[in-house]
Amino acid sequence: MSLEVTDATFSAEVLESDKPVLVDFWAPWCGPCRMVSPIVDEIGEELSDRLKVVKVNTDENMQTAGSYGITSIPAMYLFKNGEVVKQIIGARPKPALLQEIEPSL
Repeated sequence: MSLEVTDATFSAEVLESDKPVLVDFWAPWCGPCRMVSPIVDEIGEELSDRLKVVKVNTDENMQTAGSYGITSIPAMYLFKNGEVVKQIIGARPKPALLQEIEPSL
């Protein structure tokens, strides 16, 4: 299971992280979000030595979601050194997600 991050903890957990962070912006009512969630969790476990994976519930953390212009979910943003280096919008199969993430690790 991935770490749940809130507006209050986003900066410390994501922007100040010493390794790249994949942020899964999601909401409980979003079907595609529920489909991609286990895949994101698997990637987090498999790449835990090189990647941190966190989840942000957009309904409960509107400030963070708004500051990154999240208008469509699921949205996965890859942060490196506090900056967004990759945006992945929409559900993807695991191989496609890995192909998007790997080059930035």
